[in-house]
Amino acid sequence: MNNPGRSGPKSAAAPLISDIIRLKRKTQAVILTHNYQPPVLFEIADFIGDSLELARRAAEASAPLIVFCGVKFMAETAKILSPEARVILPEPKAGCQMADMITGAALRMKREELDPVTVVAYVNTPADVKAESDICCTSANAVRVVNSVASDRRILFVPDKNLARYVARETRRDIVPWEGHCYVHAFFTAADVARARKEHPDAVVVSHPECPLEVLDASDHVASTGGMVRLAAEHPRMVLGTESSMCSRILRDHPDNRCWPLRRTAVCKNMKMTTLAKVKAALQGQVPEVTLPADVAERARAAIDRMMALS
Repeated sequence: MNNPGRSGPKSAAAPLISDIIRLKRKTQAVILTHNYQPPVLFEIADFIGDSLELARRAAEASAPLIVFCGVKFMAETAKILSPEARVILPEPKAGCQMADMITGAALRMKREELDPVTVVAYVNTPADVKAESDICCTSANAVRVVNSVASDRRILFVPDKNLARYVARETRRDIVPWEGHCYVHAFFTAADVARARKEHPDAVVVSHPECPLEVLDASDHVASTGGMVRLAAEHPRMVLGTESSMCSRILRDHPDNRCWPLRRTAVCKNMKMTTLAKVKAALQGQVPEVTLPADVAERARAAIDRMMALS
């Protein structure tokens, strides 16, 4: 495992970064950037964070244009929370394999099968799935959200089975997991953690709750990506069980730290589809806006608002 370097702007990218900053001011845009994005995109971001942090920023945004450097479900969430703003995903094809493992129609059928049941939808879902749900959650607040549901209610947790199992154990609630997963996190193993401990014996291992339980049990901490950034202030040497470029995010805030990915090959290809050139094109009006049916957006907003009220 090699230690990634600092994520400063490359000299070749400097002119493009300058163009984006100029266009951002001209269009009064806000650029929201997820922690898993290519490090060079941090240089043009107004806010960098995990799904919960960026959802809050989207809700608070008063800008006429939001450019979301992430994947489709994140841009949809920003549109739901800022309906008056133009929201653009610089790479419209940047999706999420886990989000594609469920649809609103499939959720309706499962809900009818299990009725009565309360549906908790991970934010990593399409808008039509959120619209069929009772409340949303992120990896950072999933335990709190589930604990907010009446204790006598059975819960259908969609779509990540690994996060569902972690939350079920932490809350001791009756949770039915949807059979979805994140391909990046699902393939970590306890053997990966054991190897990391041998290679970096003085580092703490922090894993994302989308990982299998065996990985979480072998780790020192379980945290969302936002939680990982906060833990870095306490632990100068970390191994991260999540998307490999998260180390670049850590080193941006804590350049004197050391950080290693649990697996160098743990890469989300969709998160890497966004480029500076595509962000510039978005600001120039060359990329279509994110649009949603009004009824879907309204019902999805209700589920997200219930989550936000707990945060």
